Amino acid sequence: MNWLDMIGWIGSALLVWSLIQARILRLRALNLVGCLVLIGYNAALAVWPMVGLNVVLAVVNLWYLRKLLATRHDERAFEVVPVGVRDQFLAHTLRVHARDIARFNPRFRWDPRTASGDAFLVLRADEVVGVVLAHAEVDGIAQIDLDYVTRRFRDLTPGEFVFRRSNLFTERGYRRVVSPPGMVAPYYHRLGFRPDGDSYVLDLPAGRQP
Repeated sequence: MNWLDMIGWIGSALLVWSLIQARILRLRALNLVGCLVLIGYNAALAVWPMVGLNVVLAVVNLWYLRKLLATRHDERAFEVVPVGVRDQFLAHTLRVHARDIARFNPRFRWDPRTASGDAFLVLRADEVVGVVLAHAEVDGIAQIDLDYVTRRFRDLTPGEFVFRRSNLFTERGYRRVVSPPGMVAPYYHRLGFRPDGDSYVLDLPAGRQP
């Protein structure tokens, strides 16, 4: 196998690998790299129909990547919907993603019969991309029980629309938000939280007491 064949195999492998990615941002990025590699490979062999195909696919990937990155912090792209903690759709969402939730929140336990506190769903269009559950502690503290992002959107940070881009906590009188205990791979440092022991803390503007 010569070096040119190796490049062709690498490009093909990247395309296949991209298609098994659950995360939409990673899928598009890997697919784009694979297309660029195959453009060079097919151009070297003068296989122009394949060059044309991969150019089109690369443009499509660039368009979707630009759209994803341009809207990742856009309030118009995501909507936060408060729901009841005993809401049936919330319970369904938690059941569907239970195994994935346990990977990142091993201490999380949920019983809709005894649940209390606040619940928020983060939506992109009509798709649920995140869930935040919290309950009140003393001194105006909102203790987060669960902050979950679905696999497709895990490379983005839709939780920011609950913690930074909305008044959902301050309107309830909270002065501080504390991250879930024992959460795997927390991302709160990107949202302005400060480390505090094994948790992260976000101080909020003063509001009325819950």
